[in-house]
Amino acid sequence: MTPAQTVARSFQRIRDHGDPAVFISLREEKEALAEAAALTGKNAAHLPLYGVPVAVKDNIDVLGMPTTAACPAFSYMPAHDATAVARLREAGAIIIGKTNLDQFATGLVGVRSPYGIPRNPVRDDLIPGGSSSGSAVAVSAGLVPLALGTDTAGSGRVPAMLNNIVGLKPSLGLLSTAGLVPACRTLDCISVFTLTVDDAVTALKVMAGLDGADPFSRDRPLAEMADVPAKLRLGIPRKGQLIFFGDRQSEQLYAEAIERWAGLGATLVEFDLEPFYETARLLYEGPWVAERYLVIRDLLASSPDAIHPVTREITTAGARLTAAETFAALYRLQTLRRIAERAFASMDAIVVPTAPTVYSTAQVLANPIELNSRLGTYTNFVNLLDLCGLALPSAMRSDGAPFGITLLAPAGRDALLASIGRVFHADTKLPIGAKALPQSPLVSLPPPSSEDIPIAVVGAHLSGMALNGEFHALGGRLIEEATTAPDYRLYALDATPPKPGMLRVEAGAGSSIKLELWALSSASFGKLVAAIPPPLSIGTIRLSDGREVKGFIVEAAAIDGARDISAFGGWRAFVAETAAA
Repeated sequence: MTPAQTVARSFQRIRDHGDPAVFISLREEKEALAEAAALTGKNAAHLPLYGVPVAVKDNIDVLGMPTTAACPAFSYMPAHDATAVARLREAGAIIIGKTNLDQFATGLVGVRSPYGIPRNPVRDDLIPGGSSSGSAVAVSAGLVPLALGTDTAGSGRVPAMLNNIVGLKPSLGLLSTAGLVPACRTLDCISVFTLTVDDAVTALKVMAGLDGADPFSRDRPLAEMADVPAKLRLGIPRKGQLIFFGDRQSEQLYAEAIERWAGLGATLVEFDLEPFYETARLLYEGPWVAERYLVIRDLLASSPDAIHPVTREITTAGARLTAAETFAALYRLQTLRRIAERAFASMDAIVVPTAPTVYSTAQVLANPIELNSRLGTYTNFVNLLDLCGLALPSAMRSDGAPFGITLLAPAGRDALLASIGRVFHADTKLPIGAKALPQSPLVSLPPPSSEDIPIAVVGAHLSGMALNGEFHALGGRLIEEATTAPDYRLYALDATPPKPGMLRVEAGAGSSIKLELWALSSASFGKLVAAIPPPLSIGTIRLSDGREVKGFIVEAAAIDGARDISAFGGWRAFVAETAAA
């Protein structure tokens, strides 16, 4: 099909679907077709989204279309595309229209809009999920293969579960938020809805990158997807900590998802979820509500009736918060972040239900705030803790409702989540979206470059340790476990996060130290070396089998007074024993 035919098909499907609440506004079809026709003759190999129809949540600017944030009184005509939208267009995508949302992106339910409630195409009595309701429904119903949402408290994940699609919530700052109507500006991110993980990553790669127009943008390298790590460690909450609000089906399906991960070779590690719950409570019980209030305070003052009653009730609380309360919450959040960092030191990622249960539209309209809060049980803490996330379909319930899980990891591990998530989704063999279409076979990933440089890791960069995410962010891949020749001493350095230093001594006069060999591209290797703080550096390490590789070593002057932990045979054994003590 030509791009114009593909775009025409999307418009026809929108008409056939017959739900006016999915889109707040559509482009003129002739204009979109002309833009698609202009792609003819261009090199599709240079346009990753050649002719792909895209829907955009209506709190993200699209040139030539009003931005409403689902509030007609707030509507304005933007002067240019949001950065993320501009990058999609540059990659060949065709914007189809602006989708409905919970007003001002405040809600996880999809029923708080004057433009109506989008019909859930999987089971029509269920809520569509919010706040990115229209975007998720458009993908699930097959109207477009790609849609942008946003995610501050779960708006890119809860609707993904309720519509049986993939929801990718990137690391904060990876995608520019220039041109986004903020909800909580310090926590906002643009999210991606697709039918498969591979499609989501294709769009993510197009949009990712530093943007001078966004002061919250970060220079985060996005690694390539790779095979599932040989020793994947996935965190699961301790027994009795998960909350399902009496929904036994969801509880059972989560247990089955965990069994599936074990069957795929993951090592399951229990962790304490309570600090994550405490973080989640900060989002709406703490000062971040004031960020939502800032966005609409002028409208609240001039036209309060223009704002949805539930949105108004939630946001007005932000006007009463004090600076002292704000700083107290920030101090507590920093403590909770440190607790989360320590938890992730022994895990590559964690697996939680995307939402604890499902609700009908009638149930939510009768009890709007409490049920909305329940849906955020496993999502509200994520951006506060600077995590990335990937919501995946996991099963269909016996009552016809979808169930999903979410992978979460420290910022920078987006590629790791995609690498393992794509395998899990394929293993479920679930149909995609609401159309009962079979999944296509997974495309083989390109082989790793033969020019990759092996590097020996002995401490905090080991799999599951505090700094291992730096390797994932650089596109590193685990090659093997190994040990050094008995020519080294290992010391526990006084550092934050805790890390060891390995010193070479006279041949045969030391110990054999366990390590991991990772591979990095030459460019990534250079970035890593440039960022290594003293007293560590990169030197040549001799392995027990006689090979010599580059790896982490320590300056001799730094070991004065440091504890010699060589007898443990490696950093992981030392950390395990001290944790037990």
